[in-house]
Amino acid sequence: MKVIITGVTGMVGEGVLHQCTLDTAITEVLVLTRKPSGYAHPKVKDLLVPNFYDISALVSQLSGYDDCLFCLGTTSVGKSDEEFYKIAYTLTMSVANTLVKVNPAMTFCYISGSGTDSTEKGLIAWARTKGKTENDLLKLPFKAIYNFRPGYLHPIAGLKNTLSMYKYVSWMYPFLRLIGPKYFSTLADLGKAMIYVSKHGYTKNTIEVADINAIAKKV
Repeated sequence: MKVIITGVTGMVGEGVLHQCTLDTAITEVLVLTRKPSGYAHPKVKDLLVPNFYDISALVSQLSGYDDCLFCLGTTSVGKSDEEFYKIAYTLTMSVANTLVKVNPAMTFCYISGSGTDSTEKGLIAWARTKGKTENDLLKLPFKAIYNFRPGYLHPIAGLKNTLSMYKYVSWMYPFLRLIGPKYFSTLADLGKAMIYVSKHGYTKNTIEVADINAIAKKV
């Protein structure tokens, strides 16, 4: 398998990339990134992207890949609805529309979020935006589309992009997972689930936390 991944300078993307390097079926990982990822591994190579809103100039370097693990995103905190929409929807769809033209046989796995509003009619703006993104991705003629909706993600020890807040709350994870298995999973399990679904498919396009945990157990 040859995989494209985005968002590796964030906690989720770095964790998913880490799992890709551990999977023997994955032979190459192309990292789309604005700046060098700093990730040294024989499977991994960076492709610097000046503008994620238009990657058409890079198409010659994007062909021949089996999967895209799209982990690029942002929090809605501190952003206007318009700013969040531009990143969460416009940027995502721009990349996806280019990739589907180059690799229509590709599987596209999108990191969405728990609480996403598939109706696009709810009161919470970020949830509507994520819902629209999910819905419009499903209209693209990829081989398959899977929308992952993680909740709390327990970090992977030793990775450099773990948010600082986790050092204060990670100790509670075993208890939280016990009382709320539908809301809590590990970043490692998310990476495993994304890779597994890319290889083998899944019965649903929308993959909630419970699905992530169940799929990871198959690995």
